[in-house]
Amino acid sequence: MKILVCISKAPDTTSKIAFSDGNSKFDENGVQFIVNPYDEWYALVRALEIKEAQGGDVTIVSVGAADYEPIIRKALAIGADNAVRIDAQESDSLYVAKQIAEYAKGKGFDIIMCGKETINYNGSVVPGMIAELLDLPYVALATKLDVAGGVATVEREIPGGTEVLEVSGSFVLSAAKGMAEQRIPNMRGIMAARTKPLEVVPAFGAEASTTVKAYSLPPAKSACKFIDAENAGELIRLLHQEAKVI
Repeated sequence: MKILVCISKAPDTTSKIAFSDGNSKFDENGVQFIVNPYDEWYALVRALEIKEAQGGDVTIVSVGAADYEPIIRKALAIGADNAVRIDAQESDSLYVAKQIAEYAKGKGFDIIMCGKETINYNGSVVPGMIAELLDLPYVALATKLDVAGGVATVEREIPGGTEVLEVSGSFVLSAAKGMAEQRIPNMRGIMAARTKPLEVVPAFGAEASTTVKAYSLPPAKSACKFIDAENAGELIRLLHQEAKVI
């Protein structure tokens, strides 16, 4: 079983967010970056579980500059066999998908796995784009994946129930909560990650299709009003006159 897992760099959720250059760039100063949790906890860990049960290898791929390498080493420490960094400054989703698809083309991956989305953009579009560019079947928001006899059985939640799909041949999957449980790298894995291969390949000659004009922070939260438990009348008045429906 040959599996490719796409991973992305994301700010830790406790990071303070700020912008620079007239709010046109994300200010990375002082920001702690991590492996995008959906990529790590669900896609990567499930890929490793399948490899451990059936044999094969797991490759991780990222699109980014040299500052991606610490998070790539973290993924290697969790158990990935080898890693590829496509040497490009990630821009929009289509650009990233084109880079990964070009790398994966013709390499015989049985499954290409991504997290369902990144926690900094929440777009949930890159996996579908990769599938379209490679002309492969795509299963989105999968919560369970089993492989036997060359056939993958995939489950995902739908309104009112669970959908069960079977896929034969190569395919692309985006992993959601429930696919696997987070793994913490142990010391042996951390030491092994230092010597595992990390291949750097040049970017494919695609161009970004979008540009960022400006970022903006959400409005600051208003102050909370506390009402005495005995003053139900005041609470009712505030709900009628001042409460905002979002």
